[in-house]
Amino acid sequence: MDMATATRTQLNTAELEQKVKEMYGEVARNPHGKFHFEMGRVLAERLGYPSADLDRIPAGGVDSFAGVGHYFDLAKLQPGETVVDLGSGSSMDTFIAALYVGKTGKVVGVDMTDAQLDKAERLRAAAGFENVSYLKSYIEAVRCEDGAFDAVISNGVINLAPNKQQVFKEATRLLRPGGRLAIADIVTEAQLPEGITCNATLWAACIGGAMQVDRYVEAIERAGLQVEVVQDNPQYRFISDNARAAARKYGVKSISLRAIKG
Repeated sequence: MDMATATRTQLNTAELEQKVKEMYGEVARNPHGKFHFEMGRVLAERLGYPSADLDRIPAGGVDSFAGVGHYFDLAKLQPGETVVDLGSGSSMDTFIAALYVGKTGKVVGVDMTDAQLDKAERLRAAAGFENVSYLKSYIEAVRCEDGAFDAVISNGVINLAPNKQQVFKEATRLLRPGGRLAIADIVTEAQLPEGITCNATLWAACIGGAMQVDRYVEAIERAGLQVEVVQDNPQYRFISDNARAAARKYGVKSISLRAIKG
């Protein structure tokens, strides 16, 4: 049994799903509360989101932004393209993507948390983003057709998935030939011990589910994508004591990457 299988066997995935829904539901309802991670506009600008773009999208989505990096320079979205955001949360990246693909493009946000979806839809309707829609679904099994998208994006979410290989297989399925995956996520330089990887609370805090970076890249390529760019995001800072300790001991960090479907 490999480490990934062992982790999935020992981790209580039902407990993890509930903790993730509770934590990110609270992110939607109370974006100025106290969390294990930074949130909001100051974080987004430090990660590389242009202020001019943030000014053009709903402020409520920016307030609840809990991403870990910026990848739109890697995504290179073009007018008229179709994009799916895996784990779209309270909507900020879907609105940013909508700016780039324009009225002739389409953006679909996918999330499993009702509070996040409700907030995102309210913001979308109020701001009149007609090229954006939201879908309640797991990122491992998205209810969209094969090859429906030019780009798959995701920000700080895949580390929360117990079966990352399935997420990458799903991303490959959703992409048309020549389409690209552009994401930011939390990874590690060293393999985390079972005491961390089997703790649902630490997974929900974006620590316990972090995959060793070489294995992460290998999983993407096993799914049928070619990784072109991997870059560290040193601007992302952990704020909880647990996360800072893990970052020091195991090299837990944020990366952005781009991969292409051949």
